Amino acid sequence: MKISSLNKTCILLVLLLATFTTLARGQRTRVGFYRATCPRVESIVQSAVQTAVQSNPAIAPGLLRMYFHDCFINGCDASILIDGPATEKAAPPNSLLRGFEVIDAAKAQLETACPGVVSCADIVALAARDSVVLTGGRRWQVPLGRRDGLVSQASDTANLPAFNDSMSVQIRKFADKGLNSQDLVTLVGGHTIGTAACALFSYRLYNFNNTNGPDPDINQAFLPQLRSLCPNGGDLFRRVALDTGSVNSFGNSFYENLRNGRGVIESDAKLWSDRRTRRFVQRFLGRGQPGSRFNSEFGRAMVKLGNTEVKTGRQGQIRRVCTATN
Repeated sequence: MKISSLNKTCILLVLLLATFTTLARGQRTRVGFYRATCPRVESIVQSAVQTAVQSNPAIAPGLLRMYFHDCFINGCDASILIDGPATEKAAPPNSLLRGFEVIDAAKAQLETACPGVVSCADIVALAARDSVVLTGGRRWQVPLGRRDGLVSQASDTANLPAFNDSMSVQIRKFADKGLNSQDLVTLVGGHTIGTAACALFSYRLYNFNNTNGPDPDINQAFLPQLRSLCPNGGDLFRRVALDTGSVNSFGNSFYENLRNGRGVIESDAKLWSDRRTRRFVQRFLGRGQPGSRFNSEFGRAMVKLGNTEVKTGRQGQIRRVCTATN
């Protein structure tokens, strides 16, 4: 049966419409998104972050963790910023995060410079990048154009990677977000800056897996140091550097510590002890310039994470304040 010219035209139009619809739904972020509508967005966010980090270096890892924790729950949509007793911000995994006031300060300045234009989600993404740069990491271009989410539920934080997750669980959680094992090892490298509370790892020091002994993955020479910082029955809120000797300096020394049995958190230590991820750790410790390799890979992985389940176009909204929906 022959198809008339008119029918061919109709079919072609339908296919084109379907293609455009798919592209619209699959819209992604892009570098320079605010070039015409808010050209000073990056400098405004950078200034707010720089002022805060100069006053309190602990803000830098806080902003980096904030981005990760936000993106891992329903995409990078600033749902972690919403106030309320049952929101993500109030959930235990996020209770010790720092830097919320920095996002609020940047948002206030942006609402003066270009009201109703820049999303809180994009501010979080820029602040994470700027925190890395301010601590010695390499700058990367941040694609923008995210929209802010409308839902924030504390129960959703159960999907966040946990300090005691097995490697199989970690790999599955990352895979659920479209991230592979290389992305996992790279992004966890963000622990090169920042600290963890004794409550998250003291069980490794005294009674690992109900053995009444320490985790065998801990270097025996490192164990007394950790025990002195986190004595049995001591202050569980005391903070300990995740990357010994490099708490405020971004680089690949985190992986050196993992190789040497000096990983503080159990899930971090498993990156070296598990063969599925060790080869990626070794890549950041290999010949040439492994630190440079880690820096470039980290920016790539951050961009990939930032486009996971991203809301763009007409999805979500641009919040007037970051702590509440419009």
